[in-house]
Amino acid sequence: MRRIFALAALALLCAVPAASATEGSSSDSRKLRDAVTTKGILAHEAALQAIGLLANGNRLAGTPGYDASALYVGVRAAAAGLKVSSNPFEYDLDLLADYKQPILRVTSGGPRTNFNPGIAGAQFGGDFGSMYGTQSTNITAPIWAADINLPAPATPNSNTSGCEAADYAGMPAGAIVLVQRGTCPFADKFAIAETSGAGGALLFNEGQPGRTVPLWFDVTGLEVPWAAISVETATELANGVKQGLTGKKVRFMMDWRPGTYPTKNVIAETKSGDPNKVIVVGAHLDSVGTGAGINDNGSGSAMNLEIAEQIAKLKLRNKVRFVWFSAEESGLLGSEAYVASLPDSERAKIAAMLNFDMVASPNFARFVYDGDLSDSPAPPGGAPAGSADIENLFLDYFAGQRLATEPTAFDGRSDYGPFIAAGIPAGGLFTGAEEIKTPEQVALYGGTAGVPFDICYHQGCDNLLNLSTRGLDQMSDAAAHATITLAQATALPPRSAATAAPLAARRAAPQLPSGVTRPSAPSGD
Repeated sequence: MRRIFALAALALLCAVPAASATEGSSSDSRKLRDAVTTKGILAHEAALQAIGLLANGNRLAGTPGYDASALYVGVRAAAAGLKVSSNPFEYDLDLLADYKQPILRVTSGGPRTNFNPGIAGAQFGGDFGSMYGTQSTNITAPIWAADINLPAPATPNSNTSGCEAADYAGMPAGAIVLVQRGTCPFADKFAIAETSGAGGALLFNEGQPGRTVPLWFDVTGLEVPWAAISVETATELANGVKQGLTGKKVRFMMDWRPGTYPTKNVIAETKSGDPNKVIVVGAHLDSVGTGAGINDNGSGSAMNLEIAEQIAKLKLRNKVRFVWFSAEESGLLGSEAYVASLPDSERAKIAAMLNFDMVASPNFARFVYDGDLSDSPAPPGGAPAGSADIENLFLDYFAGQRLATEPTAFDGRSDYGPFIAAGIPAGGLFTGAEEIKTPEQVALYGGTAGVPFDICYHQGCDNLLNLSTRGLDQMSDAAAHATITLAQATALPPRSAATAAPLAARRAAPQLPSGVTRPSAPSGD
């Protein structure tokens, strides 16, 4: 606990005090937008980055990094005059169980390269990633090439790397072995590596078209720690060597800790406003284990904190409740726990929910949740009628600023999901994740075609350098406008009856990269 207080205290010292709103200023959109500054948001982002760096390299729910982030948000909100509370719960950390940010770093034999970790065995973007169920490790050892074939062999599935005990002949005990896909079943490669005396193993694909994506398997029960690496990472580590020592040493650290962890949502409520008419403004505060998550979702969390600090100075018609959710990355568990904790009488008081998850993507677009379902399939149970009104609130604002937008699916994949399941109208903004930006979108927003909206989505490089301040400025103005408009509204969006499906049955899947699912036991070549 002392460490958590120390981390949060240091972050508080590093943060810039919130800009002052003019005493007695009116609560219109323009004045709130002027008070909510990019500088103020980035100060909170810097604090979250510092917490991540000083903790485990991440802000994963249930870890010191998350707990310090929650303390930071709570202290800042309380200092601004909001009423702060928490909503504790326990969750199962399983699929994304990198408790600490993994490390793969060249320490000698070449440039001291730090490879970029990614989730799901680096199947999205990263240079490497821990395999599901791997043993933990923290070693520095030489790299051994087990009869690899780089560049890619001309014929797929012609490589015999790791298929014979002879591939390890002469290997120093405890070395970290490079194993390439090909010929024999993966299970054979794993079994031979187990008896080789390897201290760790790095598996990579062959490299021909269609065989470049890193390979992610369930390695539960194996004694050798396994990671998946990209072909590019393997090429650098191999150093031109096919068989034997490559001349490079690396530090290899993975801390895989599945289990049940306590965590909490942070709640901060304005003192003014009708307590029977509540606007919830939400963002998830946790990151994945591979990094500090400064866009995903430090951006939404920091933006909401800046809005909270400024709106607390205003006299409001309706109460605004800011909620920073935990364990979103494990499947919306924080928002689900929060909605489930509310008695029906309290749920009925929530007039609308605004959700802000990733609002500063470096190659951004301006996406608005498709609350009227005119451009996307309906979520299970449909969308509360008032969600269309919230979408129109954002669309009218952007139209007034002469800024183009696009709809994004209203599919319940973020923390608004449990709210719409309970019949509460919702909406929000998004600047894009792993999807590729098109030339048509470049014409609307600028940026680069053929590149993801967030090239560091769910990776270790999601840091302060991974933000578009232009996108953040535009989205924070829109978020502030929507928040104050609903906070001062006399007529609020119409509600719907809660859907029949229980919340647990409607839980959205963890936000893994597209096409990535829980790994099965290895088979085939």
